[in-house]
Amino acid sequence: MIDAIPRLGDIIDDYCPRCRLLLNHAVASLVDGKVVKVVCQTCHSEHPYKNAEVPEKKKKPARAALFSQVLAKAPAEAEEEPPAEEAPAPPPPPPPEKKKKASPPARYISRHKTRPPRGGR
Repeated sequence: MIDAIPRLGDIIDDYCPRCRLLLNHAVASLVDGKVVKVVCQTCHSEHPYKNAEVPEKKKKPARAALFSQVLAKAPAEAEEEPPAEEAPAPPPPPPPEKKKKASPPARYISRHKTRPPRGGR
């Protein structure tokens, strides 16, 4: 089977980096018969042709690996002898509790003109 030569405006499938999906695209420019730029038919963004290849997802490193990296960068603590037995300092007093302010009463706002009161009988 002969591959069709793409022309300007033809619809082809390609990966859209903005939508992050494989979607329909229109050919926007050609160089030597090869597609160079395409326009996404969903978000209308123009980008280079990516040969309909979806990029691999970035893998996040495991937490254990991150933790070991942090520990490797931290300076090693020299083991010190425990100080002579001293009386432990009393714990600091708890912070005073903040009092809640009373909120103002709700205001009812109407979006139409108010009518004057009916005739005073």
